[in-house]
Amino acid sequence: MRKTLPILLIGFFLTTNLFATRIQGTVTDDKGKPLAFASVLVKGTTKGTTASNDGKYFIDVDPGTYTISAQYVGYERVDKKVTVGTKNEQLDFQLSLLQLSLKEVVVRPGAEDPAYEIIRNAIKKRKGYENPLDSFTCEAYIKTLVRTRKLPKKVFGQKIEERDKKDMGVDSAGRGIIYLSESLTRIAYKKPNKIKLEVLSGRESGSSGFGFSFPTFINFYSNNVTVLGSQLNPRGFVSPIADGALNFYKYQYLGSFWEDGKEINQIKVTPRRKFEPLFSGTINITEGDWRIHSLDLALFKESQLQILDTIKIRQQHVPISREVWRTKDQVVYFTFNQFGIDAVGNFLNVYNKYEVAPSFARKFFNNVTIKYDTAVNKKTKAYWDSIRPIPLEPEEIRDYKTKDSLFQDRRDSAFSKSSIDSLRKRRGPIKFKQIVWTGFARTNYKPDPIIVRWEPVIRNLEYNTAEGLAINAGIGFDKRYPQKSKSLSVMTYYRYGLSNSHFNAWASINYSKRSFNWDENGGTVGRGSWTLSGGQQVVQFNRDNPISPLINSWYTLVYKQNYLKNYENRFVNLKYNHRFDAGLNATIGLSYEDRLPLENTTDFSVIEYKTRNFTPNYPFEQLTANFTRHQAALLQVDLSYRPGQKYIQFPRNKVPIGSKYPTLGFQYVKGISKVLGSDVNFDRWKFSVWDDVNLKLKGLLKYRFSIGGFLNSKAVFIQDYQHFNGNQLLFASQYTNSFQLAPYYANSTTASVYATAHLEHHFNGLLTNKIPGFRRLNWTLVGGANSFYVNKNNNYGELFVGVENIFKLFRIDFVSSYLNGSYNQTGIRLGLGGLIGGSVQVSR
Repeated sequence: MRKTLPILLIGFFLTTNLFATRIQGTVTDDKGKPLAFASVLVKGTTKGTTASNDGKYFIDVDPGTYTISAQYVGYERVDKKVTVGTKNEQLDFQLSLLQLSLKEVVVRPGAEDPAYEIIRNAIKKRKGYENPLDSFTCEAYIKTLVRTRKLPKKVFGQKIEERDKKDMGVDSAGRGIIYLSESLTRIAYKKPNKIKLEVLSGRESGSSGFGFSFPTFINFYSNNVTVLGSQLNPRGFVSPIADGALNFYKYQYLGSFWEDGKEINQIKVTPRRKFEPLFSGTINITEGDWRIHSLDLALFKESQLQILDTIKIRQQHVPISREVWRTKDQVVYFTFNQFGIDAVGNFLNVYNKYEVAPSFARKFFNNVTIKYDTAVNKKTKAYWDSIRPIPLEPEEIRDYKTKDSLFQDRRDSAFSKSSIDSLRKRRGPIKFKQIVWTGFARTNYKPDPIIVRWEPVIRNLEYNTAEGLAINAGIGFDKRYPQKSKSLSVMTYYRYGLSNSHFNAWASINYSKRSFNWDENGGTVGRGSWTLSGGQQVVQFNRDNPISPLINSWYTLVYKQNYLKNYENRFVNLKYNHRFDAGLNATIGLSYEDRLPLENTTDFSVIEYKTRNFTPNYPFEQLTANFTRHQAALLQVDLSYRPGQKYIQFPRNKVPIGSKYPTLGFQYVKGISKVLGSDVNFDRWKFSVWDDVNLKLKGLLKYRFSIGGFLNSKAVFIQDYQHFNGNQLLFASQYTNSFQLAPYYANSTTASVYATAHLEHHFNGLLTNKIPGFRRLNWTLVGGANSFYVNKNNNYGELFVGVENIFKLFRIDFVSSYLNGSYNQTGIRLGLGGLIGGSVQVSR
């Protein structure tokens, strides 16, 4: 019954539509040119559609007499009455440019343009119109199209082969549709800020994807407007009718026109300054009630757009009740021309079936913000033809037909001998470059695949004063069971130091399983994994690994500075991790370690310095000699919890998407004495809170605060001290979790209480957009402070200011530090930061 009920419901839906009559036609201008995405409405109802790119439309109605309205921003609306029976009716529209009439006003020299008074009235009404309903539901049909006009021969050094172009669906010049999707989403809203999107159906050309279900409403009644997510500009964009809009925009009254006895004022919107997050274009405001009637606004690079080159937004608003207007259709056009890729696209949203004051189940609004139906991507072509409010264009029909056919053929033959042979031939044999430099992963192309992975040799070479040149390699495999949502991973690692002639080997076995269960409130997901590891390896004294082995190799060989301190560890570790549905992540681990000191065995460096020698291979700031060999039995518990965590729920998975609350973390480590000869005896704890707070126009604030210490410190070796992640290199260490000018081990402690603080503010264009010349680079400011406090004789602080988004990738900071209340030093740190660099995770 569970499988047949959706089919019966779809069948019923299709059957009832057989009795509807279709009104269809084309919307053009007075010269016969199609008006792409023109709005077509059944007057007096909320039913309507949007014309396709070539101006074609259709609406399914019951037999009767209707008035059909066609409108397009900047053109006069046309109403036509039509009586339909059992046969389809052809109804074409030809729209003329608006003939605006100017009000009879006396404009004295230097007097204010009438547009300003209209905008002031709209601003006064803005708050009431932002969310005028206590609750509502509607359906949104969303079609997404991305088309390339040119592709380069290489992208980031990777050659685009002809077969790759064929797979994407473009011609030899790189022209064609690379992404096409449709989705039908039910939107539910309830004050004050509860929203839920239920994706009822979705499809992607040439795949089994769910379609693109964003954006929903772009709300110009909000002071700060988010367009296609925060990546385009984390500051957001100032609405032309925001509370402070008069400080950002210039306005010009272009005239007015009439619809249904209501006067609509057309206002030209122009930014007062360049390089501010502002719109350009026209906005139409109704006279008297001062609502948005329609708009045609654009964003450019000078609007602080990131990634995209231009965005154009067109909206049409209609009344859905006597007192409430909502968006009827929305089209977002965009262009992208970077890295040699020239692409254009659009997101077309058509909103129907508005319901005011609906009733919701008690737990309808929960931690799931976006929910995909279990059969979201399993709808038939007939279903889509029945619910699609606009006709597909011929190019789109061909794209679906060609790519869906190829996808089906590949899926049907995915595990056939000929298909596997073809994939293996395309993959080719293992190359020498893969062994020594790039590494590789090879699969057997089975339904439950085995993937063999190899870690390259030369790329993982290290140099340190204890081992000399250290050769690393790793090989392992993954066994995956997609239908059972579980996997087994085995990885082995090998390391040999040429100077000390020590061979180290260790292995890790991981078993993970994901469970997903449905209940009356939706789905709950749990992810658990067991990890067993053991062997002998070389590790840093600070297990947070504050120093990159690669960078340490450079400093050791070129500058004769061996900051990295390491030792050998013979160990066995058993760990269990579980991610709960409510935003809780818990890890518990037991380990036993036999720790052996390593002494320097080489003093070679490429460049010799008369006044510089290598330091001992241990934290000499804390120890007068290397530690003695000892054993440690450890119990470690890590908890993190983010209250109010929101999720996207897919048919068989849930993905967290954040919360308005910060993340809370707790760590407890117990050194267990006299177990298998364990020499340690301590209890260490730490509580942390961290978050990223988007302050929109004011920038992005990141913070992390911690407090911790030792409840018991009877037997603590240097490896188990509380270390503060210092940095003595030119290259920046991890932001908001380290101290850019602090030493690595000089301040390590076993104190009963300590505290750390990290505060970082990304201005995201604030201030720098007012500096001529500099603002064109789109480089932005960042500033903040880091500090820790143990006692009056052990405390540290640093202030920094920097520039990021340099070529969208790099960041440079100027840092000044203070140790124990006195000035310490000033330095420069280079790192990654900005649009691309800020999202790159670098292992240091």
